[in-house]
Amino acid sequence: MEEIDRRIVTLLARDGRMSFTDLAKETGLSVSAVHQRVRRLEKRGVIRGYSALVDYDEIGLPLTAFVSIKPNDPAAPDDAPERLSHLSAIEACHSVAGDESYILKVRVASPLALEELLQQIRASAHVSTRTTVVLSTPYDYRSPAVAPEPEADALGPGAAAAGQK
Repeated sequence: MEEIDRRIVTLLARDGRMSFTDLAKETGLSVSAVHQRVRRLEKRGVIRGYSALVDYDEIGLPLTAFVSIKPNDPAAPDDAPERLSHLSAIEACHSVAGDESYILKVRVASPLALEELLQQIRASAHVSTRTTVVLSTPYDYRSPAVAPEPEADALGPGAAAAGQK
C-alpha cells in the first residue's frame, strides 16, 4: 500500500466523517484524487465501512464485560460464534489462543441482565464462561496509525538483494 493511502486510512480511522476537502488538505492531493483513492480503498476492502461512536451509558447499556468461553466438550464442533450470533448484547467475538476459545465483548443494562446473558450464552453454545466486568474505560476507539511497509534494511541481510532479480 502506498504511503499516501496509509495516511488516508489513518485519517479516516480517526474521523470517518472527514470530508474529501479536509483529506485533500491533510494529504496534499486534489479533492478528486482523494475521492478516487478512498473509493479504491473501499473497493479493495481496506475501508470496510463507517460507523458512529455511541455513548452506551446514554442508551441504557452502561455495563461492559468481557466473557471468555470454553466448550464443555472439547470434541464438539467449534461453532460457538454461529450459535451466539442471535444475541445482540454481544458486540464482538474474538477467536483467541490460550485456555479459552473465544472472548466476547458484551454490553448490557445491569448486573442482572449480564447474569441472564451468561445463562443464554452457556445454554446456546454449550460452553463454560469466565467473566471480567469493566469498571471504567480510560480510552476506547483508538485508531492506530497504519503500519508502514517494512524497509529492506529491517528485513535482514540479503533481503534487498533477494528482492532484486
